[in-house]
Amino acid sequence: MTPFRFLFSCLLGASLLLSPACSGVSGGREDGGDPGEDEKPGLENGLISEEMRQELSDYFLDVIGNGYREPDSEGAIASADIETNAEIVWEAWKTANDSFTEQKLIETAPLAEEKYGRWNLPEELEPSALMRYYYGSKGDMPEDGWPLYLYLHGSGDRETEWSNGLFLCSRFEDAPSLYFIPQIPNEGDWYRWWQQSKQFAWEKLLRLALAGGEVDPDRIYVFGISEGGYGSQRLASFYADYLAAAGPMAGGEPLKNAPAENCANLAFSLRTGANDTGFFRNELTQYTLDEFDRLESLHPGLYKHWIELIPGSGHSIDYYPTTPWLSEYTRNPWPKYFCWENFEMDGRRRAGFHNIQVLEDPAADMSQRTVYEMDIKGNTVDISVRTVSYETVESRDGIDMKFSKSYSDAVSGSFRVYLNEELVKLGEELTITVNGETAFKGVLSPDVKAMAASCALFGDPRRIFPCAVDIVL
Repeated sequence: MTPFRFLFSCLLGASLLLSPACSGVSGGREDGGDPGEDEKPGLENGLISEEMRQELSDYFLDVIGNGYREPDSEGAIASADIETNAEIVWEAWKTANDSFTEQKLIETAPLAEEKYGRWNLPEELEPSALMRYYYGSKGDMPEDGWPLYLYLHGSGDRETEWSNGLFLCSRFEDAPSLYFIPQIPNEGDWYRWWQQSKQFAWEKLLRLALAGGEVDPDRIYVFGISEGGYGSQRLASFYADYLAAAGPMAGGEPLKNAPAENCANLAFSLRTGANDTGFFRNELTQYTLDEFDRLESLHPGLYKHWIELIPGSGHSIDYYPTTPWLSEYTRNPWPKYFCWENFEMDGRRRAGFHNIQVLEDPAADMSQRTVYEMDIKGNTVDISVRTVSYETVESRDGIDMKFSKSYSDAVSGSFRVYLNEELVKLGEELTITVNGETAFKGVLSPDVKAMAASCALFGDPRRIFPCAVDIVL
């Protein structure tokens, strides 16, 4: 399995209060020198050379195949060259993905042709796990690429459920669209879309779809029905920074399994029959609505949601309204506010979220959680890092239904903040506060190392960040 990795980045011309490591470069274009003057090896006239591009591609290939190591490539770049260098870094990432030996996505064809591919999931994560998937399009590809929909089926007979999924997805009125419709590899205890073996598949899908260039990186959606509703609700919280919208149906998870706070900047739909009492789905849907209403009142416009209990309906509902609603939304890849509760899903946490990377988690074990909340106003980045504890206040038939949360400031650990021009003005003084104290004050300079690090961490063309700051609590 190749989870998202954590990498080193460089920051220049700044004073770092809680993490004193930084380096400085003078001369060249950044401080008014001639192009090429005092440049690091591998840069030519402020741009990544072909030699460095190959070095980056080799590095990315090694990370994809063998896990993390720090990038060797580095060099200060001018603000005017950020976009061009980011494009070069992304091309190196694409080259590495093309070169990596693995089962790729099948070629895009009309969904009506019912073409499917196969992925073998890692044996150590799930024995004998072959994931078959339909992969196909509806309509004509937009100029910015396909909107990608991941559909998760329910927990009946897997052949029937997979076939029904193809039938439904072919008829949803969401064209133009590109669909990935997986079949659960194994039934029984493995019939869960959020297990680590499936996380491997989703992260591979994101990596290949984004690197392939046919998918709009700001229009990725996940939705599902019944067991797929549970799965898509969890995935919405876990992978919210990649998604434009999510639409679980006929589900309803306890919010400890899918913290609503993570869904700022994500359009969220949850539609359940009012009479769907199995596993208390209707009541849990109501609790989710209450929480999204609360969060939206605190942060107007950030927690967009359409959560409803459908009168007169049980477990079977009208599935057709969901994807047209999802399709109205696009992702903001650079939100200035978010809240991230880094929860474990099947014993695994994410390594980063939006523009935050965990270096050392304050949580001692999987029973604890860390919450990162970021709010940017002007050139001040305010971050709180807290540990959260849950107390069950309502439990029925072995299901923990409702919880109270208590928070305390984290006192250990470290993390990285990635930044770009969409978030702050890079050429001006920047202040970062953490838990009310100034952690950083200075001016950042772009660097190739930060670009390589963030590209390897997220594999996202929108998140190749030129600057980064490390914070030690």
